[in-house]
Amino acid sequence: MSKSKIKNAAKSLKTSQGIHFDQYLDNGEMADQLNKWLLEVSWEVANKVGGIYTVIRSKVPITKKEYGNNYICLGPYNDSFVKTEVEVGESKIDVVREAANEMRQHGVHVVTGNWLIEGFPQVVLFDIGSAAHRLDGWKGDFFEYARIGIPYHDRESNDALIFGFCVFWFIGIFIDKVKQRQKSYVIAHFHEWLTGIGLIMTRLRGYDCALIFTTHATLLGRYLCAGSTDFYNHLPFFDLDKEAGDRQIYHRYCIERAAASCAHVFTTVSKITGIESEYLLRKKPDVLTPNGLNVQVFAALHEFQNLHAQNKEKLNAFVRGHFYGHYDFDLDKTLYFFIAGRYEFSNKGADMFIESLARLNHMLKAAGSDMTIVAFLIFPTSTNNFNIESLRGQSVAKMLRDTVQNVQSDIGKRLYEICLRGQLPKGEQILQPGDIIELKKCIYASQRSVLPPICTHNVNDDNRDPILNALRRCRLFNDRWDRVKVIFHPEFLRSTSPLLPLDYEEFVRGCHLGVFPSYYEPWGYTPAECTVLGVPNISTNLSGFGCFMEEHVNEPQTYGIYVVDRRFKSAEESVQQLAQYMFDFTRLTRRQRIILRNRTERLSELLDWNTLGIYYHRARQMALTRIHPEIEDEMLRFTNESLSNQSTPVVSRSSTPAPPDHDDEGSDEDEEHHTPQTSADQKANDQTYRPSFPRPASATHLPLDKQFRAAAVAAANASAAAADEPSLTSAADDEVSQITLGKENQPTVLPANPTKKIDEKVDFGLPDPGAFSDAHDGQRQEPHMDRKASISTQQDFSAPDVLHQSGSSGNICSFEPTSGQTTTFPTPFGDKQNVTTTTTDGKQQS
Repeated sequence: MSKSKIKNAAKSLKTSQGIHFDQYLDNGEMADQLNKWLLEVSWEVANKVGGIYTVIRSKVPITKKEYGNNYICLGPYNDSFVKTEVEVGESKIDVVREAANEMRQHGVHVVTGNWLIEGFPQVVLFDIGSAAHRLDGWKGDFFEYARIGIPYHDRESNDALIFGFCVFWFIGIFIDKVKQRQKSYVIAHFHEWLTGIGLIMTRLRGYDCALIFTTHATLLGRYLCAGSTDFYNHLPFFDLDKEAGDRQIYHRYCIERAAASCAHVFTTVSKITGIESEYLLRKKPDVLTPNGLNVQVFAALHEFQNLHAQNKEKLNAFVRGHFYGHYDFDLDKTLYFFIAGRYEFSNKGADMFIESLARLNHMLKAAGSDMTIVAFLIFPTSTNNFNIESLRGQSVAKMLRDTVQNVQSDIGKRLYEICLRGQLPKGEQILQPGDIIELKKCIYASQRSVLPPICTHNVNDDNRDPILNALRRCRLFNDRWDRVKVIFHPEFLRSTSPLLPLDYEEFVRGCHLGVFPSYYEPWGYTPAECTVLGVPNISTNLSGFGCFMEEHVNEPQTYGIYVVDRRFKSAEESVQQLAQYMFDFTRLTRRQRIILRNRTERLSELLDWNTLGIYYHRARQMALTRIHPEIEDEMLRFTNESLSNQSTPVVSRSSTPAPPDHDDEGSDEDEEHHTPQTSADQKANDQTYRPSFPRPASATHLPLDKQFRAAAVAAANASAAAADEPSLTSAADDEVSQITLGKENQPTVLPANPTKKIDEKVDFGLPDPGAFSDAHDGQRQEPHMDRKASISTQQDFSAPDVLHQSGSSGNICSFEPTSGQTTTFPTPFGDKQNVTTTTTDGKQQS
C-alpha cells in the first residue's frame, strides 16, 4: 500500500455504507436544530482507572464536532482527579442546571463543570457517598425490576449500583426538561458493566431515550483468561453460570449480560471481542466500534524522527548508568525493545515475550551478531522502594560525567592559553597529573563485582513475582556475554522519576520496537500508540488491533506491523514466530529502520478519530432509528437545507432587503405555507415539536431603513418619468409593493434583472416553515410523555420525604407505577400489567 492507498483506505472508512462522516461534523449545528443530545456515561469520566479513560478522553474532540454543546459526560465524583482535571461551575445549559439542582434538593451532591481536556466538554459528576444512604432501598428496587441481587460485601458492585441509579435519575429529569421545549432526541451511551445498572433501569422504566452499551472486554472473559484456561478453544463449551459462580462474580455477570440485552444497540471494540460476546453474553454486537487516537500531524515529515533521536539519547543516559562496570557494548549498535500494560502476566503476553527473548539471545550469539538488545518490561506492581544498585549506578554515572566535564573545561582553557602564546601544545601540558588522578578515582569507583540488576525496584514477594521467576528460569541475568539485556521497571513512567525521568510518550518515541504478544486483548491501545508515534510493533491476531490491521492493511509487516498467530498455532510455534520477527528486526540497517518508521507512521491516519469516529456515529444513528424512525428524514431535510443555503450566492448588499425579525407582513406568508390543523391540540403539538431556526446573520444585518427604501423608490420613479414610462407607485404605499413590483406597474428601467415578487418566495436562506416537523405529529400518542421524570413515581415526586418509600409496606416497590399512569413499557413481567389504549373517539379502554 502506497501513501495514496492509505489515504484512500481512510477515506473509504469515513464514507462507510454511504455515510459521509465529514458532513455531520458541523460543530453541533444539526444537533442543536434537531434538539439531539448525547449523554456519555462511564466510570472513567475525569477518573483515570484504565484504558477506557483514554478512549473517552481522546474521543471528545471529534464528538464535540458532531454534537457541540449537546454532548455531556456523566461520571462519578473523584475529588483527587476533579481538583486537577475539572473546572467546576454551574452549567450554562438550562436543562442540565435544572436537573442537577433538582437532585441536589434531594440530598445528592452533583458537581457540574468542564473537563480540562481538548474539546472542553461539559461533565456531570455524582458523589456516590452522598447517596449511600439509599443503597438498601435501591437494591430492593433493582431486584424488583431486574431480578438481580447484589451481595452486601461487594463494595465495587455497591458503588456501581449507587452510580447507576444516580445516572438513571438524572436522565429521567433531563428528558422531562428537554421535552418541555420541543421534540427531542436523547442518546445515552454506557461503557462497561459498571454503568450497566443505569442502562437497565432506564430501559425498564421506558424512558424515551436511545440506549447504547459498549463492552471493551467481557467481565467473565477477563477472569477465564487470567485463570490459565484454553479460552478460545473452549469458548463454545463454557458453563457460564457455573464459571461466574465459581469466581463469585455471578451478579456482575448478570448486570453485564442484562445491559447488553436491554440496550437498543450493543457494540464491542473489535471482531475478536464480538466473537467472545456472542458466546459469553449470548448477544451478537450490532456494530464494531474500534478505538482511535488523536493523531498529531507534524508540519515537517521528519519531525517525529528528530523526536526519536532526542528521546533515545535520554534512554542512552539511563542505560549508561544502569550497566556501569559492565558497559562493554556500543550504543550505536543497541536496540530498545519494550512491553507495557497492566500486570496481567499471561493475558498481556509477558510469558511469551520473556521466552522469546531467551531464544533471541541464543540466536544472536549463534549468528555472531554485534547487536545488543535492551528489553524493558513496564508493568506496575507492588514495590517498597528503588533498587539501591540502580540508584547507585545513576549516581556513579553522573559523578563521572561531571568530572569529565570539569576536566574538559580545564583542558580547553590550557589549550587556549598555549595557542595564544604561539606554541603547539604537548601531551603533558594538556592532561596534567591532577586530571589523571581524578579520572582514576572515578574509574575505580565504578567497578563492581555483581551483575547489573534486572529490576529497578525492590518488588514485594519477589520470589513469587511471575516476571522475575520467568527471567530466572530463562537465565536472563544481564551477563556480560548476553546479547539481550533486560530491565523490569515495576512502576508507571513519569518525568519526575529520579531513575528514569521520561513520560510514557517520550519513552515510546525513544524505543525501536514495541512487543505486545497478548493472549487476551480486546483492542490494544499500546500497539496503536506505537503506530501513531511511528514505532514498529508486534501484536497478535487475538488482539483487536492486530485483527484490524490484518483486515485493512495488505502485508502489514512491510509497514512495521508484525502480527503473531496465537489463534491457529500452538504456543511453541507462536513463540518461535515472535523470536524470528525480533531477530529479523535486528538485522535491519539503520537506514532500513528509518524507512520502516516512516512507513509505520503513515498508518496513523487509519487510527485517527476523524476516521474511526464514523463507527460510533453509526451506532448512535442505529439506536435513534430504532426508537424514532423519522430521524433519518429529519436529518436528510436538514442536510438538504444546509446545502441549498450554501449554494445561494452571498452578495455585499441585497437588491431586496430581508424583512425585519418582527415583520408584520411576513405573517401572511407563513400562514400561507402552514398545513391547516384539525384541532387546537394538534396545533399546539406542532408548535411544540417544530425546531426553531435562527435567522442567518446575512439576513439580520441587511439595510431596512425606510428612508433608504424611499430614496431608492424615488430614484426609480425619476428614471421612469424621464423615459416616458409609467411611474412606480407612491412612496407612501405599502413597503412590500415598493420593493417588489407587480405586473401592473413593472418598469423597464432594468429589463434584464427584474425584481422578484413577494409571492415568488424570495430565498433569504431560511427553511420553509414546518420543513422539519413530523407529518404525523398530533396524530399519534407519544409514549411515556406523562411519566414522572423523577426516581420516585409517587404523585408528589418533588417532596424529599417521598423520593424513596419502599420500607413501609414491605411489598411495594418505590418505582411502582401509580394507577393514574397509562404508559406501558417492555419488562420481563410486563404480562402482569394492564395495557391502556386510546380509541378513535378519544376514550381510553384497558
